[in-house]
Amino acid sequence: MLPIDAAAHSSRWRRRHPVDKAVLGLGLTVLAVSLPPWPGAALVLLTALVVLLGPAGVPARRLWRAYRVPLGFCATGALTLLVQVGGPDGFVAPADGGAVRAGELLLRTSAASLGVLLFAFTTPMSDLLPRLVRAGVPAPVVDVALVTYRMSFLLLDSVRRIREAQAARLGHTSRAAEWRALAGLGATAFVRAFDRAARLQAGLAGRGYDGTLRVLVPEARISVRFTAGSITLLAALAVLTLVLERPLT
Repeated sequence: MLPIDAAAHSSRWRRRHPVDKAVLGLGLTVLAVSLPPWPGAALVLLTALVVLLGPAGVPARRLWRAYRVPLGFCATGALTLLVQVGGPDGFVAPADGGAVRAGELLLRTSAASLGVLLFAFTTPMSDLLPRLVRAGVPAPVVDVALVTYRMSFLLLDSVRRIREAQAARLGHTSRAAEWRALAGLGATAFVRAFDRAARLQAGLAGRGYDGTLRVLVPEARISVRFTAGSITLLAALAVLTLVLERPLT
């Protein structure tokens, strides 16, 4: 299990309905994208951090390990706005106002990423996907997503076991050995993935699979109080942004 999935299963908000957490987490993401980057996105980023580390109870180390990957993409995208290609100043030159635009983009994307992580760190996929059928998503689409979600963990577990076996047999002692081990890892994982898929198909057929996977979903009700509080917080952030709005210079 990936760390973010383990954190979602042990979250304080695990028993809350996904709609409650979607209103807050995805609402923060929408605000980060739609409000002015300063101070709107900055306020959203700060609020998401406080909620994640406070009421949601996400450990700071786990949050950083998950956040640093999208943050790297955000920073990489922002850096491209610092330069311009072509023009009278040469093939590559500093862009006019590039620092401002880069800062705005970094604020927007990093804040939006935290909003998505708030939802991901508190909502296991096993709680979310089965409920999508009630929301109108076709059942076959949800079934494919469930199987893919399950198979991805099996594949990661197989890769981990293969690498451990290779390391125990001194398969990583040199660069040439590393390349041979990598080739063997890819081939073995490919074969095992097809083998597991075939066994899964046989198991479903033996259990009378009729085109729909039926799973137990934990009982949860939408909390009117929690949802109303989330909407109030989002509205307060929007109003505060409009009051404090200043150009980023």
